[in-house]
Amino acid sequence: MTSTGSGSSPSSSEASFILVGEDKTRERSRSTQQIQQSQEKSQQSKQSSEQVQDSYAHDWSSKVTGGLKMSGRHFVDKYGRVCGLRGVNVSGSSKSPANHSNEIFPSESKTVNFVGRPFPLEEAHEHFSRLRRWGLTFIRFLVTWEAVEHEAPGVYDTDYLDYIRSLLSLLPQYGMLAFVCLHQDVWSRYSGGSGAPAWTLESVGFDLHELEATGSAWLIGVKGGGHVEEERGIWPCGYQKLAAATMATCFWGGETFAPKLMIKDTDGTPVNVQHFLQNAFLNMFERVVKAVGDLDGVLGFEMMNEPHPGYSNLQSLHSFDYNTDLHLSYVPTAFQSFQLGAGYPTEVAVWTRSFPLPTRKTGSAILNQEKKSCWKPDGPTGGKCLWEMHGVWGWDRNKNEAIVLRESYFKKHPMTGKEINWYNDFYFPFLKKWAERVRSVSVVSDKPVFVEVIPNEFCPPSFTPENRPPNMVYAPHWYDLKALFDKGFGEFSVNVQGLSRGMFPLKAFYWGQRGARDNYALQMKNIVESGYRVLGEKPVIIGECGVPMDMNKREAFRTEDFTWQARMMDAMITALERAMVGFTLWNYNPYNSDTHGDDWNGENFSWFSRKRALPPSLLDFDQTSVTLDNGGRILPTVVRPYPAKTAGIPLKWEYEVNTGQLSFEWCNPNGSETPSNEEPSVSNPPRSHPTLQCLETEIFLPHMLTQGRDVTVSGLDTRGGDKYRHDEARQTLFIVTKDITTPGKVHRVQVAVSPVPRPMFRVNDIWDDYGNEIAAAVLAFIVVLSGVLYLLLRQAF
Repeated sequence: MTSTGSGSSPSSSEASFILVGEDKTRERSRSTQQIQQSQEKSQQSKQSSEQVQDSYAHDWSSKVTGGLKMSGRHFVDKYGRVCGLRGVNVSGSSKSPANHSNEIFPSESKTVNFVGRPFPLEEAHEHFSRLRRWGLTFIRFLVTWEAVEHEAPGVYDTDYLDYIRSLLSLLPQYGMLAFVCLHQDVWSRYSGGSGAPAWTLESVGFDLHELEATGSAWLIGVKGGGHVEEERGIWPCGYQKLAAATMATCFWGGETFAPKLMIKDTDGTPVNVQHFLQNAFLNMFERVVKAVGDLDGVLGFEMMNEPHPGYSNLQSLHSFDYNTDLHLSYVPTAFQSFQLGAGYPTEVAVWTRSFPLPTRKTGSAILNQEKKSCWKPDGPTGGKCLWEMHGVWGWDRNKNEAIVLRESYFKKHPMTGKEINWYNDFYFPFLKKWAERVRSVSVVSDKPVFVEVIPNEFCPPSFTPENRPPNMVYAPHWYDLKALFDKGFGEFSVNVQGLSRGMFPLKAFYWGQRGARDNYALQMKNIVESGYRVLGEKPVIIGECGVPMDMNKREAFRTEDFTWQARMMDAMITALERAMVGFTLWNYNPYNSDTHGDDWNGENFSWFSRKRALPPSLLDFDQTSVTLDNGGRILPTVVRPYPAKTAGIPLKWEYEVNTGQLSFEWCNPNGSETPSNEEPSVSNPPRSHPTLQCLETEIFLPHMLTQGRDVTVSGLDTRGGDKYRHDEARQTLFIVTKDITTPGKVHRVQVAVSPVPRPMFRVNDIWDDYGNEIAAAVLAFIVVLSGVLYLLLRQAF
């Protein structure tokens, strides 16, 4: 059903775009009749009108937006409208090659093939049509270093580069926009994650076939495991294990920490390992930029997913920081890892899940009893541990035991003794070098670069102007670490962010759905506002946030009741909405299945599974096609209304999934606004803004919500000339506010649907569930306390 405002509301075409200003091309009416009457105008003008007429809220193609630009904390189109970008990561399937084989891994490293990742080209129409229907038209597109350069340094897979170019070339047809992320986790598949090619580890001297036996990497998860309880969630511990930690240390700070490790570059010149790895990475990245950087559908590039410092700034060789480094299963210290990798059987601690602390030490075990070494005898270290070669530790032959020689080696500069700061000493300099390389490719010289820091951390105060690349977008990640670690979600949630920073424990505990929303909203607000505080008014896009589908011991796969997943997703997206930021959810993976999840380290985050969907032959690909929804889970909490293009500055957005009601507030810019001395806030954005050249605000209103329902719009100043029209076919609520010139004027709209959706869950808190009991307990306590005081007073007098 469609609804229009009282009085003369815009037609379908009028609501497509209403511009202001003296430019005659902006004064063209968008009604079908007027387009027909203007046929005598130039063909170019006619085509422009027709293109705009076909637009919709979540269409980010350049023909509609004129190309997005950054303005303060916002992305804006050429008409000055603020663009609210929502989308997904495409895809978790990109972490593994199409021809991966668990039986021969890691032997196939030079012949892997990533063509068809994230999905084959012939399937693109299905997947892009589905994401367009769901309003998720902003894509974080994953590419791995291994996919581009798996065979050898300087040997690039042109078939793969051609494939991603062909795929990304299709985006404008679906109104989509993407930024390309070079993805990594735990350095590489060959060290237990994804990202870098096998030859990067071999160049440092690692023997790929002995990493697992020596405890230098946990590889079960990349070989199809990670689903059973004893394997669940171990893979992030790989960041602390020898292989990944050594590689990250060499990549960021090899010149500082491994000055003796020299490797021949592609031209035969011996260079330090840091320069070898960084040069290879930059050369590879340039190939990616040249392959897709000129495409209209590619907004920009992200240097690296979730960068990790390795051993840099490690405070002790005998322990890792419990608050920042996951302890689960076998967790050798750095010193113990050195011994294991060198072939010495070593006793290490075993950690088990617990409460209230996440894990506790429950025992120990001796690893590498077969005395294997992970260092190749014919490698650049001559079979010796790289860190033994640099005098960090050694073997005391008299005592027949390992000894630490330089306890502060990674904490202080080995030569100068200066305290190490990973961001200042290593990350920022390379970020600058990378951004300059990207800009040097002429076709992308003005495209944004997306930058993230260590996940779930606040923006570092040292991210000062001289350390920021031009056209920077801040793209941090946020997850509920407790829910991910437990793979569970219920009535009780915890602010892990606060606890890790010294919050009083009772303030960190929340109850119910309302509590989860407030908990997540506070954490998201802190992440976003830390960016504004440090970086100033720059756009923030949450690059990853997600919900495990196999939570609560995979119960939903047996019962088909995904209520807890829906509740967690609702709490998370509500938090993002309160922070007024764009985001890309983790993740849309067509290869997901109930049994194997995303088929990488036991993860199962995709709320779409093609195994649950209709075959392509039965699909209809229009935006109003419900056939595309098959295979989706918890869609009502994911597919939500949002302000896509706002003629003004967004102030507040609220959506209740259980009723389908939304409210939105935005205001006119205030060109004369003076800088504020207040701390940057998500709820009080600056009112300065480019001059608006458009009267129209467009809200994505999903067909999934409005189909078969009446849509009621209220709160607008219809007497003053405000108009609206709901176009269900384009899933768009077009709103035209006549007054966009009065500085600071606030506009409001409320939208409701009838009949209301069936509630998915209760929005409860501790007072709803236990209010009477708490009140009774408090009253009883007061009565008892009063009695005690009365007796004490009688005794005293």
